[in-house]
Amino acid sequence: MKRLAIACAGLAGLVLLAPARADDLTGANRLLCSAETASACCEDGQCAGGSAEELNVPQFIEVDLTAKRVSTTKASGNYRSSTPDVKRENGHIVLQGMERGRAYSILIDEKSGTLSAAVATSFGCGVTVFGSCTPLPASK
Repeated sequence: MKRLAIACAGLAGLVLLAPARADDLTGANRLLCSAETASACCEDGQCAGGSAEELNVPQFIEVDLTAKRVSTTKASGNYRSSTPDVKRENGHIVLQGMERGRAYSILIDEKSGTLSAAVATSFGCGVTVFGSCTPLPASK
């Protein structure tokens, strides 16, 4: 159970997603994504699920597809930034990368704005997150 607590306390890093409703993201290059639910499981079979806050997953992340950057918002109190590989294909946005020793993969449906993410660690635990995204105005 100790390992699960450690996974929940810091595992999810940049992964985040969101509220009950999402937006059409077709053509958007900047997104704000919010975490709604998350779960963490370890190789010993112990799992915990709940809100993003309960599992220490940042509530919001900003995604800049042009700059290929994913970052937590300033309000998170724990600023993190990463430069994932970015693909836009068949109505999906795929972000994959590594941050602080954790590998992550995020899939966003452009039409619905829904997000699914997974984070893998080297210490036998993983986190999944579900949420939603909305477009942000173009940066100036």
